[in-house]
Amino acid sequence: MKPEIIVNCKCHVGECPIWHPIKKQLYWLDIFRGQVLCYNPKNNVTEVCYEGEPVNGITIQEDGSLLLLMQKGPVAKLRDRNAEYIINQVPDVPGCVFNDVLADPLGRVLRGTALPDMPTSERLCGLYCIDIDGSIKLIADDIGFSNGLAFFPGSNQLYCSDTFLHRIYIYEYNKQSGTLANRRVFVETHADEGTPDGITVDSEGFVWVALFGGGVVVRYTPQGIEERRIRFPARQITSLIFGGEDFTDLYVTSAIYGPNSIDKSESAGALFRVKLPIQGVPEFFSRIAL
Repeated sequence: MKPEIIVNCKCHVGECPIWHPIKKQLYWLDIFRGQVLCYNPKNNVTEVCYEGEPVNGITIQEDGSLLLLMQKGPVAKLRDRNAEYIINQVPDVPGCVFNDVLADPLGRVLRGTALPDMPTSERLCGLYCIDIDGSIKLIADDIGFSNGLAFFPGSNQLYCSDTFLHRIYIYEYNKQSGTLANRRVFVETHADEGTPDGITVDSEGFVWVALFGGGVVVRYTPQGIEERRIRFPARQITSLIFGGEDFTDLYVTSAIYGPNSIDKSESAGALFRVKLPIQGVPEFFSRIAL
């Protein structure tokens, strides 16, 4: 389970990898540069397919286009390198920016908010739900820094990283109403081993977490017990997703820059891949304004 560098792209902040099950390609972000990158494993070619306003999240629409969720709130649909804005009216999130996203089983999109500057223990952030008609509602608050999101198989539970509080929460999720209830702490990490960033879940219900600043990805049992960890030659590991023909390729992003930190290692900002004997699950398609 040794990580290999797939693209040494030197991303300032590589984030939000997502596997496109129709095109069989991986998309991810370099947030500081305002880029969406695409890697095709069939020909080993990497391209920049969007460059502009900073994007903090991507989903795959049911029609195969990409949904770009901008850091400041608007939402655009990307097809053939053309971005068409479909949502411009966004809720006021004082002091925060929008962050990681996730499509739910019915095609809604969940998106968190985060404080853009310094780590803090204040809980000023939350989670929003964009319904398929484009309407937006707040579904959770009292979060310090909303980051990675993932569904437990069956989609009746949602995981959410609260990065600077060193916690991953688990909520009960109502698929019919798109609402959350009964939050509890799933895992609490130690400050000296990195902060929980992106997360994903495999077909066995185990939770994979990128520990930013720790240079590791950790796999937890459904009970929150560490089962294994994979070390990377970059310290600021940001996020991860399963992909490939059988969803046994774990793609992992990294960053050069972090809050008050710079990773000067040769592979900082690279896209990594780990081939596993464990199968992931595909992400849900979004269906916003189709």
